[in-house]
Order: sequence, then C-alpha cells, then structure tokens
Amino acid sequence: MKNLFKISAVLWIIWGLVHILAGVLTMKGILSNDISASVSGIADAVDPATLQFDYPKAAGAIIGQHGFNLFWIGIVTFLSAFWVWKGNKNAIFLAAITGGLADLGYFLFMDLGGYVNFMPGTLMTIVSSAAIILSFWAYFKMKS
Repeated sequence: MKNLFKISAVLWIIWGLVHILAGVLTMKGILSNDISASVSGIADAVDPATLQFDYPKAAGAIIGQHGFNLFWIGIVTFLSAFWVWKGNKNAIFLAAITGGLADLGYFLFMDLGGYVNFMPGTLMTIVSSAAIILSFWAYFKMKS
C-alpha cells in the first residue's frame, strides 16, 4: 500500500508543477496586457484568431484571478504530495479536495465543452483522478 501513496505523490507533484506553470503563464499574459494570449492558452483547442478581442479590463481581472487560482492550487497540491508520500490522511484529503475539485470544474466546463486539447489539460484530469483513486484506495485499505 505504501507504494500506492508514493505513486500518488509523484502524480500530485507533476500535477502541481503543471498548474503552477499554467498559473504563472496565465498571469504573465494578463500582466503584460495580452488577455487574448491568456485566453488562447487556456482554451487551446479553439482557433486563437477567434479569441483575439479587445477584452475589457474586467475580463482581464477575471482571467488573472483564474491564473492566480491555478497557481495556488498547484502550490497546495505540490506541497501536499510530500505528505501523501508518507500516507498522511490530511494531505491525502487536502490534495484530493483542492486538485480534484479544480479538475472537476475543468472537466465540466472545458473538456465537455470541447475547448481544450488532450495535452496537457485532459491528461492532467486523468493524473489527478488516478492520484485520488490510488491514495484513497491505499488509505482505506490500510485503515481496515
């Protein structure tokens, strides 16, 4: 069972790093006043030419907040992974709630909407799902 915690931890580390990077890149686009680049980076299956607009500053603020959320969610799951490795119950549930709910929203609105490519977004949803399943399985198996 301990190997399942370790595999889950590695998956959360990868997931966390990808989301930290996505958050930084999204916020960078907003801070450089290129809202279109940030939107195109998020909705990567959409033709970038169709997303070129003179977005209002409020839209930039919303996308900037999204980038910040990606960043902190990535940090939380990345840090939780080091305790998931040890089978810590609180870290297992913190990573699952934080990363899992973030990816649930992504799946419902981005994946099902057809706005994203498989790589990296959908793959990261699979990674977080696998991390949750493995760590929960190991935790509840060891508990019983």
